[in-house]
Amino acid sequence: MNVLAEVEDTRKLEAFREEANAWIKANFPESLKSKLEEYYQNMPRYPDGADWALWKERVRDKGWGTPGWPKAYGGGGLSTVEARIVQQAFVACGAFNPMTGMGTSLLGPTLLEHGNEEQKKLHLTRVSRGEVVWCQGYSEPGAGSDLAGLQTKAEDKGDHYLVNGQKIWTSGSRFANWCFCLVRTDPKVKQEGISFLLIDMKTPGVEVRPIKTISGESPFSEVFFTDVKVPKENLVGQLNKGWTIAKRLLQFERNATDTRRRQLAGDTRPMDEIAKEYLGVDEKGRIADPDLRQRIVRHMMEFRALKLMQQRMLDETKAGQGPSEFTSVAKNARARIQQEREELLIEIFGQQGLGWGTSNGDKYKQIELDTTRAFFSNKAMTIFSGTTEVQNNIIAKRMLGLLDHQ
Repeated sequence: MNVLAEVEDTRKLEAFREEANAWIKANFPESLKSKLEEYYQNMPRYPDGADWALWKERVRDKGWGTPGWPKAYGGGGLSTVEARIVQQAFVACGAFNPMTGMGTSLLGPTLLEHGNEEQKKLHLTRVSRGEVVWCQGYSEPGAGSDLAGLQTKAEDKGDHYLVNGQKIWTSGSRFANWCFCLVRTDPKVKQEGISFLLIDMKTPGVEVRPIKTISGESPFSEVFFTDVKVPKENLVGQLNKGWTIAKRLLQFERNATDTRRRQLAGDTRPMDEIAKEYLGVDEKGRIADPDLRQRIVRHMMEFRALKLMQQRMLDETKAGQGPSEFTSVAKNARARIQQEREELLIEIFGQQGLGWGTSNGDKYKQIELDTTRAFFSNKAMTIFSGTTEVQNNIIAKRMLGLLDHQ
């Protein structure tokens, strides 16, 4: 691209950014502007309401719930860069995308690559319209980090598969309408004996049991499958070739962790600003506690490096390469830096970081309570979407070319 063409392209994108911001500001209901935290706390099931329904309808009709998907499946038909601008505009305007969830971030991109036309028309259209909630049937009690060791089996019964087994840590499954699930269809081989099935959660034999965590919430559950009949047309890709699809979906998942709301919960102001408020400043206007000051500065430098790394990932997307093994590097870095942020915040808050409920009146601010809960909730960041150790294995084998046990 020559310089003039590049300048023209930049102008068009900036004009589109202004258009996106203007549309969201004009159409996001005023009453929802104070509901941002409530929305993310209640995902994927947000309370009903006329303004919520109106916002969802407007975004759906615009195609901006899934701005980068083809219009044929309810998407906005935008380029990768334009779609990213729309997502940024939601944040910049204090709004939220009402179609957020595993259907849009994980299953959708996977079906676009591996689904047949009937599956795309049926499922992608429903997701883009916000009509269904999806959950992920990957982890099992005996196959956590060793995902390919899964034992939930699907037997070929002629016109359907018969599924039996158990999944665990299944996020959002209490509210999900459908589950994209890894099942064993050949017990003789490990990775080459896995298939990718789409299962309707209302099918007889599907049971969901919530798991309560130390944060006081139940974001995920155990899911049991007992003689669950799944139609043959719900198989994505070829039989016993689901491992390839599973790995691709995981790349989309690790890429999505960059924007997950749970990472943004609590006090999201710059760390030095928060520290000066709680700890005071010295005679030079610096954070009063020299030890914390040093650690906060180091953290902010690492956070800046992380943002540059994420920019590199965005550049890869712009180049049409999509998520790669590099997402494992970013996922590990993000988890470590985010957990460090919450630990520093709790230390900065002092006693104000020990709050839990609201029974003590005004003793704790809501933002302090949210930060404390984020401290507990984000402990899971080094586990979900593949543990830190799993990511290190991927980096060692696929990026550095190392052999097992090297």
